[in-house]
Amino acid sequence: MKNLFSIGEVSKQQNISRQTLIFYDKIGLFCPVYTDPDNGYRYYSANQLDYLDTICIMKKIGFSLEEIKIHMKSYTIDHSIIALRKQLAAIERQIEELQMIKSRVEHRCSQLEHAVSIRKNSDIVTIESVKKQYILVHEVRAPYSQEQVSIATKECFVRSFKEQLPVFFQSGAIVPYDRIQQGKYTEASFVFLPIEKTGNIEGAVELPAGQCVCTYHAGDYLSIGSSYERILTYCERNHLRILSDSYEFAINDYLSTGDENEYITKIMFYISKSDAPKSS
Repeated sequence: MKNLFSIGEVSKQQNISRQTLIFYDKIGLFCPVYTDPDNGYRYYSANQLDYLDTICIMKKIGFSLEEIKIHMKSYTIDHSIIALRKQLAAIERQIEELQMIKSRVEHRCSQLEHAVSIRKNSDIVTIESVKKQYILVHEVRAPYSQEQVSIATKECFVRSFKEQLPVFFQSGAIVPYDRIQQGKYTEASFVFLPIEKTGNIEGAVELPAGQCVCTYHAGDYLSIGSSYERILTYCERNHLRILSDSYEFAINDYLSTGDENEYITKIMFYISKSDAPKSS
């Protein structure tokens, strides 16, 4: 038709699919100036192409289709400034969130790359001077089985995502020392996620700086008893006094492998400084 563009022409000129244009018509966002009653073909005027440019740019900036639809009903320079400023604030929040996610992914990559070398020396016991760190803890329900530990871990992750807490993509568990002495190596009382300290977060606990005895367990979690026996024997032989429950950090687990034989767990106890030898 004269001075009108078919939907195919608009699709080609604007690099937008016919299906998208049809959808915009159905929701009342961008409707053709004329629809042929005989065949249903849609036609658009030249002026409408400017309107479509605005829609495409706003969508690229990040506005939802509903926000664009409302804005385009009566948009002026004042309304556009308000809308763009609001969207700029939203973009800045997204950048902050992506920067946080980026740092977490980098941390996770470093851990996994380090895990490759750990597997070759997983039976070594060392003494480390650990720095202060924070964990988000979540209670494990009785009977403290692997199923309950798994459920508690998932609940902790769900809470952190829902509340957008600054957790690292890693999990862990706290096993009471008295249970370990009884050979109940897998009966954790709490699970945790390492977290950045940013204000008062319910459930966030500070792990202080101090001397810790550490070892790594390679393999499925149910066989972790042998690694506990190794670290307890080391403490006994070197006259180390254990001051805390066990903190287990999952270095490589179900989040990054489907093979339990590749699991790597760091076991850590705080020990008395006065009892610790000068070197491992």
